[in-house]
Amino acid sequence: MFWTGGVLGEDAAPEEIAASVASLGVTCGQLGVHGAADLSADSAARWKAALSSSGIEVVTAFMNFEGESYESIPVCAATVGFVPRKTRHEREARALQISDFAKVLGVPGIAAHIGCLPEDPADPDHVAVLELVRRICDRCARNGQTFALETGQEPAAELLDFLRAVDRPNLGVNFDPANMILYGSGEPMEALQTLGSHVLTVHCKDGTWPEAEGEWGRETPLGSGDVGMERYVETLRAIGYTGPLVIEREIVGEEQRADIRQAVALLRQIAG
Repeated sequence: MFWTGGVLGEDAAPEEIAASVASLGVTCGQLGVHGAADLSADSAARWKAALSSSGIEVVTAFMNFEGESYESIPVCAATVGFVPRKTRHEREARALQISDFAKVLGVPGIAAHIGCLPEDPADPDHVAVLELVRRICDRCARNGQTFALETGQEPAAELLDFLRAVDRPNLGVNFDPANMILYGSGEPMEALQTLGSHVLTVHCKDGTWPEAEGEWGRETPLGSGDVGMERYVETLRAIGYTGPLVIEREIVGEEQRADIRQAVALLRQIAG
């Protein structure tokens, strides 16, 4: 996974970013669209050309919004996704723009953390986000795209109920096993089996369980956390997943690049 810029991205031109990704020895990935990214027609055309010349296929455009913070779980709940009321309308508009931007790039799907939904389906914020997700799905359908919800901020069974309630055929999940651990929201392989056929894309990320309830776990290099990569790949095969294994490492700089190279080697060893 790589970014247009922002906190987790490189402050560079699209051509430089795409070439940097290609130098890691991969041919596809997810493009994170940071909150202040330029979504103009000129920007989309430049990104399309850069990706084409580098040979990188983007399978998902992943949304990020201005004002989001993962400083702590309570701060995450108050700032991330579509749940916060003050930013909901503008973020919906941004999501629709990202769908259109991704269409120009030829990207078949978009994805996002929608936020920490209230558990009660009758809660007004839960209902509002559900209806908002339907509208995004409908725009994506017109653009020939899927919409994937990132896992981790709720148990798999609750996410499955939400998917069924939205009731859109192009809605699914981007399964991140480490997020289940980092948020303390459920054992990853059980969650993966619960969500099964709804898995559209996946992250290969690792981490360790929180030391205390209400705290974050710790992200680690792939293969050194509690996910269990061999079991993860095996379970993906068991549910019939045949898509790309997208490496996500949420740090920046040379340490990130070294960890990604190590992750590429590990996945090639496991997956063949």
